[in-house]
Amino acid sequence: MHVGIDGRTADYTAGGIAQYTRQLAAWLPRLALGDRFTLFRARHQRAPWSPPEAVRQRRLVTPPHHRWEQALLPIELAGERLDLLHGPDFTVPLRRRCPAVVTIHDLAFLRYPEIQTADSRRHYGQVARVVQRVERVVVDSAWTGADVEALLGVPPARIRVVHLAPTPAPPPSAAGVAAVRAHYALDGPFLLYLGTLEPRKNLGTLLRAFARLGPSEPARLVLAGPRGWLDEPIVAAAERLGERVRLLGPVPPADLAALYAAATAFVFPSLYEGFGLPPLEAMAAGTPVVAAKASCLPEVLGDAALFVPPEDEAGLTEALRAVLADSALRADLRARGLARAAAFSWERTAAATLAVYREVLGQ
Repeated sequence: MHVGIDGRTADYTAGGIAQYTRQLAAWLPRLALGDRFTLFRARHQRAPWSPPEAVRQRRLVTPPHHRWEQALLPIELAGERLDLLHGPDFTVPLRRRCPAVVTIHDLAFLRYPEIQTADSRRHYGQVARVVQRVERVVVDSAWTGADVEALLGVPPARIRVVHLAPTPAPPPSAAGVAAVRAHYALDGPFLLYLGTLEPRKNLGTLLRAFARLGPSEPARLVLAGPRGWLDEPIVAAAERLGERVRLLGPVPPADLAALYAAATAFVFPSLYEGFGLPPLEAMAAGTPVVAAKASCLPEVLGDAALFVPPEDEAGLTEALRAVLADSALRADLRARGLARAAAFSWERTAAATLAVYREVLGQ
């Protein structure tokens, strides 16, 4: 079979969808030696990367999320003899000459419509029409699958759950961890959160729960990740706690494994996720995880995290106190987390995605 993959978003960002697309491009040719894969890429790159040589590449003029892509992409793809087209970034052209699969990573844009800009509203406004005209909808979790069924009206027979995986990385050396600590001035114990600073991440509850530990607690709270919409109250609450809280901003991917490993525990109180890669990546680094018992997180993290109801501020305080004080608890969570993270791999993700392609084409 000849499969086309829309990889344009991976040329514009290094975020989760880009990582997903790059891993599919790396693994699919290794698992399907007799098949052909064409990766459609953006003409202009903001985040350069190199797919494997086994993948044919073609540059498209239309940028991702462009206001005219539904009109322009069918023209650009007209000469391609594809058996199937995969849209890893929510959409594919409504007019096309082959079956299609689209991946829905989450429906935060429907659950939290206020997060959208005019451009994102226009892009995600296509999704309801697209999912009704594709052969299969791939979702990152059963939780997201239920959302797709409830909010977009897609029947379960056309939804397939394919879990993601933590980014493979060698265990950081003691010297590497020490270097990251020195670079970010992170001496002593600390709790780590990684993700966008925005309301659905429930950081207000985290900051209040951490404040209840009291100033005598030697551990600091470190918030890493870019600022998002309506983040001003989050930043203001963090600043009121002074030196007890550090705001690192975006962290380069090369530093992440060592940053996870340096943390005493990873805390992820998010109200809504489509999969939740950061806590799984923390587990892969051997870091104990405290997480919200919400959305897909229990599905993804299994019995390997210390769960707290997302609005239970007092319960979160006690969980933080326990994971900081109890070395036996940390050791147990570390062992469970490593085993849980090992159950996910990008090879498995690609194999399950390949099975969806073959199902669509009757192979």
